[in-house]
Amino acid sequence: MNQQQLLHHYTLRLGDTPLILAQRLCEWCGHAPEIEIDLALSNIGLDLLGQARNFLSYAAQLKGAEHDEDTLAFLRDEREFSNLLLVEQPNNGFDDTLVRQFFIDAYHVPLYEALIHSHDKQLSAIAEKSLKEAIYHLRFSRNWMIRLGDGSEESHQRIQHSINQLWRFTGELFHADKIEISLSEVGIAVDPRALQETWLNTINETFNEATLTVPEKAAYRLGGKQGNHTEHLGLLLTQLQFVQRAYPNCQW
Repeated sequence: MNQQQLLHHYTLRLGDTPLILAQRLCEWCGHAPEIEIDLALSNIGLDLLGQARNFLSYAAQLKGAEHDEDTLAFLRDEREFSNLLLVEQPNNGFDDTLVRQFFIDAYHVPLYEALIHSHDKQLSAIAEKSLKEAIYHLRFSRNWMIRLGDGSEESHQRIQHSINQLWRFTGELFHADKIEISLSEVGIAVDPRALQETWLNTINETFNEATLTVPEKAAYRLGGKQGNHTEHLGLLLTQLQFVQRAYPNCQW
């Protein structure tokens, strides 16, 4: 692949992860345990959707004039998506949703901080805008991790259980492949391996305050960035893409 093709694939990854997470968060609309949380999760989901649109619009521009963010969001099949496996995991309870959100927020903040310095001006601009939102998202999820982790015995046990279940998806956050390595060497992409120390510092500081424990071992799951997904993404996409698939090219 030439550099523009590599950049297209990299930008798709940056857009697919917030797109899928936005869909997951908006599933809580009208169902969250409190109206405050309901509104917060929906607003965070809308922020993520905006980030996804910016990245996917740029990816479409790199792909060609016949593409736009809608075709990339609604007309690709499961194996063509390159989001992180973590964000496609189901909501289950608020505990799983919160832990998933905290893990990705703690990743997005240093990612966007680094991406601001990209030699690609479009990626840099999107990252600068997204960082402001990511900082708020991290503050929200971190505060809830502390509140529930250091809360009642039940809330502590539920959050710890969610951490233990989702930890195996965190290794992929820092797994670099040829696309990321090649683009990072020319100053365009961020090498995810460089983000791990900052992410772990945030995790450890938060867990210490929340009286939570980092799992000792995990069989890490990889492959989302290469299109190899868990069974959950297919069902999510049937919901996300239903209207466009049922009424192709409909205008409203």
